[in-house]
Amino acid sequence: MSLKSAAPQARRAGRRPPARSRTARLGPLPWIGPAVLLIVLVVLWPVYEMIRTSFLRISTSGFVRGSAGLDKYRKLFDEPDLGRVLVHTVGWTLAVVGLTMLLSLALAQLFDQRFPGRRFTRWALIAPWAASVLMTSIGFKWMLNQTSGVLNTLLADLGLIDGPRDWLGDPGTAWPWMMLVAVFVSLPFTTYTLLAGLQTVPAELHEAARVDGATAFQSYLRITLPLLRPAFLVGLVINLINVFNSFPVIWGMTQGGPNSDTATTTVFMYQLKNTDIAESAAMSVVNFALVVLMVLLFLRVSRWNQEEN
Repeated sequence: MSLKSAAPQARRAGRRPPARSRTARLGPLPWIGPAVLLIVLVVLWPVYEMIRTSFLRISTSGFVRGSAGLDKYRKLFDEPDLGRVLVHTVGWTLAVVGLTMLLSLALAQLFDQRFPGRRFTRWALIAPWAASVLMTSIGFKWMLNQTSGVLNTLLADLGLIDGPRDWLGDPGTAWPWMMLVAVFVSLPFTTYTLLAGLQTVPAELHEAARVDGATAFQSYLRITLPLLRPAFLVGLVINLINVFNSFPVIWGMTQGGPNSDTATTTVFMYQLKNTDIAESAAMSVVNFALVVLMVLLFLRVSRWNQEEN
């Protein structure tokens, strides 16, 4: 007897349908349900709370004093440091992501070749990724310390500087060092993403291009790079999100100081928490909207979901 005929007969007999038929009606829900619940609890609920908090009036001790309407957003946009922080965030994101993608492309191309010790160099690249980003940032902070840092000691012994320099106290030198650390910790993931893409390029295509008289550079431009595009876009999008939202590198090295001169929007949001929690939440909402807008614009410009003709 089939399941379709068993269910009506069971109802006529006053019995429940078999458990298998009831489960089949749910379709894939039992399988995707835990994932959906996790997304709701970990992503959607915090976003809702963040938006709700930005419309409240909250005391410094954390007690809600009523609705604030749009006052916190007006207060945020009246902050004298906000414009400078936004400019710093754009420059920080473009510089770190650009350098990361260029260096990762070169490293991926290198690791795709056969040379002695390739396995160990690949393992060594994992180290910045395996270590805590905050721990790495603090390590560089100690190295750049004005009084006992290794860099000042080395440069002074070599006669390159007359006295110790406060590398992280001056925004002009702090930004390049923070960018260096951000690129350093971003290289492993991006390099391995591009390396995985390179290893999917069929060797036969390069051999055919060589037979047709194409140079190695022409073969790279016309075969390798177009086929590497999906992996490149994945690495680029994830780096844009991570670097734009980067917090441990800046906070671990300068805490956004002095006076928010080395702060991005994420660090500035954390600084606002000390004076106004609701305004900090408003900055979080603005930051979240900027990330979503940035990714959507990028995917539209890059035609992520359209195939090449």
